[in-house]
Amino acid sequence: MKILAIESSCDETAAAVVEDGTTVLSSIIHSQIAEHKQFGGVVPEIASRRHCENILDVVKRALAEGDCSLEKIDAIAVTYAPGLIGALLVGVNFAKGLSLASGLPLIPVHHIAGHIAANYIAHPTLEPPYLCLVASGGHSHIVEVLSYTKFKVIGRTRDDAAGECFDKVARVLGFPYPGGMHIDNASKIGYNLSYNLPSPKVTGSEFDFSFSGLKTAVINIVHNSEQKGIEIDKNGLAASFQKTVCDILVSKTISAANMLGYSKIALAGGVSANSGLRQAMEDACKSENKELYIPPVSLCGDNAAMIGCQGYYDFLAGKSATSDLNAIATLSLENM
Repeated sequence: MKILAIESSCDETAAAVVEDGTTVLSSIIHSQIAEHKQFGGVVPEIASRRHCENILDVVKRALAEGDCSLEKIDAIAVTYAPGLIGALLVGVNFAKGLSLASGLPLIPVHHIAGHIAANYIAHPTLEPPYLCLVASGGHSHIVEVLSYTKFKVIGRTRDDAAGECFDKVARVLGFPYPGGMHIDNASKIGYNLSYNLPSPKVTGSEFDFSFSGLKTAVINIVHNSEQKGIEIDKNGLAASFQKTVCDILVSKTISAANMLGYSKIALAGGVSANSGLRQAMEDACKSENKELYIPPVSLCGDNAAMIGCQGYYDFLAGKSATSDLNAIATLSLENM
């Protein structure tokens, strides 16, 4: 079964052709990072306009690279939630139009489920149930993957997502957008115990995250040093910050896995590309005798291949949409 998948939830216009869930025949991504960099973050209106301009070409390229005509496609999968509403609407409406014109089934895919599904592309032998840490610019979740299409969120951020925190800290340290990769690079140079940073906890919610206090602590260190004319150790502060975030993410995930009895753990989302997080989770899983599954860096960020993979399992489960499908900016993974 060949699925044409479309992803436009934020600032990447992406399309892919995926066969039988895990065989990626093509994957095209048009990134807008260069344009948004001048603003220090994604500008939703600009992102939506660029999706409108690029989506047709991206889909055509995905079909061509996959050596497929539309007649060889069996279904169309599209990200419909969550994300920037204007950006999502471009992909959803394009997919609906294509479905109506071709008569192909339309499969609505939850963006976070897509990130989790990236692991099936990288590790075809991985099967539910298992525990997955999803960490990205907009989400930080600990998820019980009960089946390919059923999920239970047992922990989530109460404020900033991990990736958002990385970008905001990077900005105050003077790194360009997107900041995560620059913090990661600086952390390889700096000493990760240079600064004593807080590890915020959420009272009464053992597996929930809170990163706003950590972000504020770093901002205060930088501002106080500037006011006193003291030069900060930028690499050391970046390394200390990254270590703190990784320790929080890993410790809560391992604790949840132990409490719930999971021996398999997976990572997903853009922050799973962070070398510090990957190493910390590898070390923890080795110590706790747990199997770890991590997608390659190429599948960590937003892409359409993961949407095609999840779309395949959703379709097998009988999930499809009609022409009244709408984009949804915020939607729980449990309500997909």
